[in-house]
Amino acid sequence: MTSNLAQCQILVRKAVASGAKALFLPEASDYIASSPAESISLVRSVQDSAFVQGLQREARQASLHINVGIHEPAPNGKVKNTLIWIDDQGMITQRYQKIHLFDVEIKDGPVLKESASVEKGMEILPPFDTPLGRVGLSICFDLRFPEISLALKRQNAQIITYPSAFTVPTGQAHWETLLRARAIETQTYVVAAAQAGPHNEKRRSYGHSMIVNPWGEIVAKLGDEYREPAIATAEIDLNLLEKVRREMPLLRRTDIYPEV
Repeated sequence: MTSNLAQCQILVRKAVASGAKALFLPEASDYIASSPAESISLVRSVQDSAFVQGLQREARQASLHINVGIHEPAPNGKVKNTLIWIDDQGMITQRYQKIHLFDVEIKDGPVLKESASVEKGMEILPPFDTPLGRVGLSICFDLRFPEISLALKRQNAQIITYPSAFTVPTGQAHWETLLRARAIETQTYVVAAAQAGPHNEKRRSYGHSMIVNPWGEIVAKLGDEYREPAIATAEIDLNLLEKVRREMPLLRRTDIYPEV
């Protein structure tokens, strides 16, 4: 986790240098374990996490908002896969716990059973105001379930996050397609910070972080592996968002089907 904090500190400096108001970091930025037992041995509460406390100091010193995926202890002996919002004063002001867990066995590929060590979240966090606009939080595998993003849009989210650690096969197949679909159907900005490259002998992440605008256009994108931590930056243009919503009105027939 010390190494991961050092990499995140590099990203903070790059974000500040670019003039960014907020930095979006991937899912599980504190660590990716090679086994459920290792994950449980590594997890710390935010009060005891040198990783989280280090980012809180960075946020405060840089006057930068930071959105970061971490692990937290769960009372049942598992861990929580959570996404926290640290404001520019270094305070944790929002917390979302991942709802959909990734349990999959890929032929000739990885076997991943997130539910073996992770407690599932039980609620959608309402969008909240930030200097960029109203942000709605979701994580990785949540991307495959449009109900969350539609619920966030109904509550006037203007930006939806998908910090992720996609596998390479699923990333190659669906990552960009799903991100652009979520942006188009919700008419929001989608910010998807992604883990990239190898983590251990069992695990490699797809990468390709990207930002998609409400028209479904990719406005910033990174690759799949880096010599050093990299950021992608884009302007959040709320005038464009309102224009898209005004000129392509999505009037739902909730008299026929349920409202999400």
